[in-house]
Amino acid sequence: MSATVQVERSPKKAAFGGILAAILFVALAIAPKVLDPAITTEWVKLFYLITLASMWNLLAGYAGMISVGQQAFIGLGAYGVFVFNDHGFSAYESGIIASVIVGVLAIPISFLAFRLRGGYFAIGTWVIAETIRLIIIRFPSLGSGKGRTIANYTKDPALRNTYTYWLALGVVIFALASCFTLLRSRFGLALQSIRDNEVAANSLGIKVDFAKRVVYVIGAVGCAAAGSVICIQSIGVASPDSIFGVSYSAFMIFMVLIGGIGTVEGPVVGALLYFFVDKYFSQSGLWYLVFLGAMAIIATLFAPKGIWGEINARWNISLFPVSYQVKTKNVQHDS
Repeated sequence: MSATVQVERSPKKAAFGGILAAILFVALAIAPKVLDPAITTEWVKLFYLITLASMWNLLAGYAGMISVGQQAFIGLGAYGVFVFNDHGFSAYESGIIASVIVGVLAIPISFLAFRLRGGYFAIGTWVIAETIRLIIIRFPSLGSGKGRTIANYTKDPALRNTYTYWLALGVVIFALASCFTLLRSRFGLALQSIRDNEVAANSLGIKVDFAKRVVYVIGAVGCAAAGSVICIQSIGVASPDSIFGVSYSAFMIFMVLIGGIGTVEGPVVGALLYFFVDKYFSQSGLWYLVFLGAMAIIATLFAPKGIWGEINARWNISLFPVSYQVKTKNVQHDS
């Protein structure tokens, strides 16, 4: 008898998670038909929070790119709605088109950002976001330095809320599905090797810049889509400073660290937690920020892997497994 080693990615768990997610998304899709609009309107925010957290987790948790400038793509997605809406597209069509265009724009931006590493990359992305904001406010058609509202919009409030809800649901499905599909592939393994040691990954033949650029573009598309949802739900943008605010990156980091960086489920848990905290404590002024800071400190000290990270580490629970597991199996040999 001898022992053999098998490496697998829990296909049964992945199938179970996929079925569970499909049932949940179908239920969420019909929610506007059976629930009060006030409830589904609130869920729109939850959906774009999950999207933002998942995109930042994809960048930092799997590719090792710590960005504090994802608000650049959030703002571009929001202002892209105005551009295409002014050319005759509906607000919802404009959001989709703008997200794709922002993904294309992220390619040349990545060549500039990838010249930096580590902390310099983080600060560089912030500078890029501020530069884009300064460019946007130069255009009178986009409201200059003031806010702007969507011109061509659905007049019926019920239809407007339903369509916005479905757009936000589609965006979060795209975010979660793209993350899971990407990370379950060999490409995901390459990303994790880049995160752990970029030099070693490059020496093994992994195309480091190409892999990081793919993730950067996907992150840009996801954040732009979330930005378009934010714009459509608010029927415009209050000011460039709000939609390009660094607070978006701060909240993304908070959600991922609280939920569990490097897991598919972690950003969802973190977004749910932040959603409820924001809903019930956001009117508390400075105490609200103190509470968020205290939560982050406690999580860092007592649950450094995040809520879901600790659950997975202790009980090996993973609805969407993307890591490899090594198992030993005894094999009987005939004498």
